[in-house]
Amino acid sequence: MIFESISSGGCRSYLVGCEESCAAALIDPELSQIDRYIALAARHGLRFRYLIDTHTHADHFSATRQLADQLDAPVVMHRASPAPFIDLRLEGGDLLVVGRLRLQSLYTPGHTSDSMCLCLEDRVFTGDTLLIGATGRTDLPSGDAAALHESLFQGVLKLDPALMVFPAHEYKGRSHSTIAQELAENPRLQKRERGAFIDMMQSLNRTMPTHVTEALRTNMSGGKTVAQMLSDAAASVPFMSMAQLKANIESHRDDMIVLDVRELDAYESGHVPGAFHLPRGQLELRVNDELKDPTRRILVCCEFGRISTLATATLRTMGFSGAVALDGGIKAWREAGYPLATGPAP
Repeated sequence: MIFESISSGGCRSYLVGCEESCAAALIDPELSQIDRYIALAARHGLRFRYLIDTHTHADHFSATRQLADQLDAPVVMHRASPAPFIDLRLEGGDLLVVGRLRLQSLYTPGHTSDSMCLCLEDRVFTGDTLLIGATGRTDLPSGDAAALHESLFQGVLKLDPALMVFPAHEYKGRSHSTIAQELAENPRLQKRERGAFIDMMQSLNRTMPTHVTEALRTNMSGGKTVAQMLSDAAASVPFMSMAQLKANIESHRDDMIVLDVRELDAYESGHVPGAFHLPRGQLELRVNDELKDPTRRILVCCEFGRISTLATATLRTMGFSGAVALDGGIKAWREAGYPLATGPAP
């Protein structure tokens, strides 16, 4: 068996592959690591047969949907998953065949209603159901402490004690544990009576994950994150440096429109000299009246360089092939000591 553990902050994802057939499965992939997964598969001569999420993640962005589009491989989750883009929905006990390897699902609701674990030979991938020295929390959407107690004490913890435990999160650098170790040492598993376990889980008072709303939205719907939208836009537009824009202004070139897409108060408090003002929120509605020549060179700027990147991508989609985004924003322009004008638009 080919096995790789991939860490991204506290997140863990796993590649398992069959040397004989070159088939592989990827478990709990994280969006920022897509290139790494593809490179690892290429290094081992593997092709992904399955892209698996053990549950709907609330603290990071799943890469299954994007990898499925790139690799033409099916997304796998438990049948209870609310995501509409799942290609293969498993029941508890179902097998995934990966060459000579067999991944068996174990339905373990509690952390979420769609949580499952995956058993493979000498190990179990526990998602957020069982962590090293802890368990998944139950205070996020669809979490249920009573269900987690049942999943642990009547499910995962009844597996072979020698099985290695590979969770979806690990913050202390430990590679894995075993069922026996967790039974003996995991503080949360010492509360074995149902009521005591539920009381403990309900009193943890954990802070919410930083990106919980966006993570749930994208992981449940297959929609894009803000970072993905910015990355896609940045890949589709050219940029101009602040030094080049300053040189253009100093040479009094008039073959380019500088378009400031910030709100009016931000524009009037300080803008690139000669810049035209058109707020991003009104761009599509006013573009035909305000930008009549689609062949003109248009330099788009905003405060930090993000909204202007999206606006430039929109303009190019609409046919303004000369649109270019400022590399940076007015904040960086101001801090560089470059010239600013104030007051209303000329």
